[in-house]
Amino acid sequence: MNAAKGAVRLDRVVIAYGNTTVVHGITLDIAPGEFVCLLGPSGCGKTTTLRAIAGLAAIDAGAILIDGAVANHLPAHRRGIGMVFQDLALFPHMSVRQNIAFGLALRGVDAAAMQTRIGEMLALLHLAGFEDRLPRELSGGQQQRVALARSLVVNPSVLLLDEPFAALDRKLREDMRREIRALQRQLGITTVFVTHDQEEALTMADRVVVMNRGIIEQAGTPDDVYEAPANRFVLSFVGFANFLRVEPGATSARGRIAGVDCALPAHAIPGAAAAGTIELAIRPERLRIDTAAPAEEGVNRLPGTIRNIAYEGARLTYEVALTDGRALFVGAPNTGRRAAQGHHVGDAVAVTWRSDDAVLIR
Repeated sequence: MNAAKGAVRLDRVVIAYGNTTVVHGITLDIAPGEFVCLLGPSGCGKTTTLRAIAGLAAIDAGAILIDGAVANHLPAHRRGIGMVFQDLALFPHMSVRQNIAFGLALRGVDAAAMQTRIGEMLALLHLAGFEDRLPRELSGGQQQRVALARSLVVNPSVLLLDEPFAALDRKLREDMRREIRALQRQLGITTVFVTHDQEEALTMADRVVVMNRGIIEQAGTPDDVYEAPANRFVLSFVGFANFLRVEPGATSARGRIAGVDCALPAHAIPGAAAAGTIELAIRPERLRIDTAAPAEEGVNRLPGTIRNIAYEGARLTYEVALTDGRALFVGAPNTGRRAAQGHHVGDAVAVTWRSDDAVLIR
């Protein structure tokens, strides 16, 4: 089979540890130059899948193809893979230069070519001047760059990243996200990134692959996964959603929520609720708080009382208790005029939304 450099295909891959199957026959095609995030909770099989691509975990059925060739029985060093581990796995007794050179030395690259490639990596990753330092003499971000340089210096077809930001503080994590994404675009290298952080996946990926219990629940662009989730698991795992039970209404297009007649959305997704139960799910940012009495045409309104206001810097989250005791969380941008917005704990308000901004779960 002919394929461009960087093409990866998982074809009905099964991976088991003893009698426990952890990856259940998944199929996934990754295009050359694509940045794909494997996203899911701990134990969903995402890291095991990444390790199988790298040749660090054996598969029990199916096939893994890299650059169009079956790689099932190829050792890791012959797969054309570069990998950055969660703990970075830098050699503490080696300098930056020696760490970067390690893979080239294993491949028997001659000294002149090795020095050229190392120099290119030092420049590309902004490490010039640090080549003689040991890892412990570097900042967390600099150590990340050394690990990247060591993976990229061998000119791999595919770059694999296993939660590489886990040990970094939030600000450095955000900086490294931008740096790695810009570097990936510059090099055009196929990248598979494992994370349980939804924000990382949505901000970095061309495509997000949501995994759960060893299967792929949904694969799509970040906006597809967030705006059009395939099922309740994706909806609840990727971002936050309010869930409200819907009682039957006068017609199939209407239902009663907290005792109020509401227009229901046309779009519905599969759920895991009890038979016959219907829920409405809506993101906090799609809700509005309104104190005006007149109802706008086509807008649903539920009366409630503000129970709490959480200040989150760039945004505010209002917790509104409905008349039946259930709570809705409403997101709003921080305009810098919080006092002037007129909403306070204890205020009687209405929570409003347009029906098409929600989704039904059947």
